[in-house]
Amino acid sequence: MTHHTRPRARICPYCDGFACVAVTLGGRDRHGLLRTVTAHCPACHGTGTLARPAVRQAVSV
Repeated sequence: MTHHTRPRARICPYCDGFACVAVTLGGRDRHGLLRTVTAHCPACHGTGTLARPAVRQAVSV
């Protein structure tokens, strides 16, 4: 019996699937922890994948 496989998710070409990163601000707070800012990929909005393109249908006139 054959098993059907789902198509692989399209990985975002801009971030290669690493959609959220923590960027250090170059210092530590008073508790000794690194100060970081979370940055999201602007192309995929932090999901790491892109939506499949919609299928265009030709309209006959």
